[in-house]
Amino acid sequence: MRESLPDGLAQLLDEMNRDLAGEPRLRELFGRTFTDTWRFAMRPNGPGKVFVSTGDIPAMWLRDSTAQVRPYLLAAADPEVAEALRGVLRSQVRYVLIDPYANAFNPEPSGAGGNGRDVPKPGPWVWERKYEVDSLAAVLQLAYGIWRATGALDHVDAEFRRAAHDIVELWTREQDHEDRSQYTFRRLGGPFSSDSLPRGGRGRRVAVTGMTWSGFRPSDDPCHFGYLVPANVLAAVALHGLAELIGAAGDPVLAGRAAALSGSIAAGVRRYGVLDAGAGAVHGYEVDGRCGRVLMDDANAPSLLSLPYLGWCAPDDPLYLRTRALVLSDANPYYYRGRAASGIGSPHTPRRHIWPLALAMQGLTSVDPGERARMAQSLAATDGGKGVMHESFHADDPSIYTREWFGWANALFSELLLTLTGRPLAPLLPRLDTTSA
Repeated sequence: MRESLPDGLAQLLDEMNRDLAGEPRLRELFGRTFTDTWRFAMRPNGPGKVFVSTGDIPAMWLRDSTAQVRPYLLAAADPEVAEALRGVLRSQVRYVLIDPYANAFNPEPSGAGGNGRDVPKPGPWVWERKYEVDSLAAVLQLAYGIWRATGALDHVDAEFRRAAHDIVELWTREQDHEDRSQYTFRRLGGPFSSDSLPRGGRGRRVAVTGMTWSGFRPSDDPCHFGYLVPANVLAAVALHGLAELIGAAGDPVLAGRAAALSGSIAAGVRRYGVLDAGAGAVHGYEVDGRCGRVLMDDANAPSLLSLPYLGWCAPDDPLYLRTRALVLSDANPYYYRGRAASGIGSPHTPRRHIWPLALAMQGLTSVDPGERARMAQSLAATDGGKGVMHESFHADDPSIYTREWFGWANALFSELLLTLTGRPLAPLLPRLDTTSA
């Protein structure tokens, strides 16, 4: 946005510099990663709106933009910070109203995009039209966080209410993808043609489960099966928060619909998304309600590793701990052990590439303070000498990495350090704590 920081962010940075005085490497990294989005990725984009680039890609992802500004909720008592957060939300709301099935957008209707072979062809505002449940949940998360951080409800305006209504409608429609949805996605030719969904772009067949269908994962890779369990978890939590928020704003009808849909999705997760893995029940990654299932985890959040972070359960919940043990082991095909680090990667990047997102999430969801501290030190040691977090790095050699500039990873690393120093963001975000036997 600009090189100088508003007073609220500058004060928080000064406090962190004092708290990390004994850890000069972590202090240096925090200074860069915490301020990265504000200084370089945010810019005004029309009256009252703020555009947030994802980093080295000149587009705004709904999911990423919420994650990138999430640490700034701690400084939202500063009017300049609060207005910037509202500006990000206004941009997100505009995009949802343009196309709720799209995941990434242009700053203006330029027609720019990641691929010119997509069918149907997206509109000029849309960078990419991959439908991801977590994209819409991110908008609801940010709106709730602004309310909790500021106590104000002025961002719950007519446009936000329309967008929230559209999200509830879309997720309800996609509970019955086979009979009610018109969404398709095909990419014809080129190096990313494998992103096309099967069955003419509709995706593999699914049964009705109570969960809501997603075409793509938060990695932007296609789902193998239509019900992405961690994304449904996030949707259920975000809807629970929407019910609180919109109820406080005086709309009991939409609040009731959001609460009911949250309960339906959560019940679907509990019935269809919990699988027998031999050593006890665990959460599956994807299911279809027709016996199709995927047992794995991806570095991108929402993930199974991130379930407590999403507000779904406590970090010591037995079902979560069994799931965590599975995804942080060789039973997860994307868990890599190397000389530099061990952690979760993704089919989105080359084999044996670990994502800093996953290492930060491992720390943020651990019940062991020692593990949280080890994850912070591991991230500091694997930045490839660049002083920032990357998308992924090779498990044996962190000088081999993908994406020079990745705002989401920078923000999540700074959130880990904020949590380590007693500044968790969880109290500002919705929760739907569940229990397991």
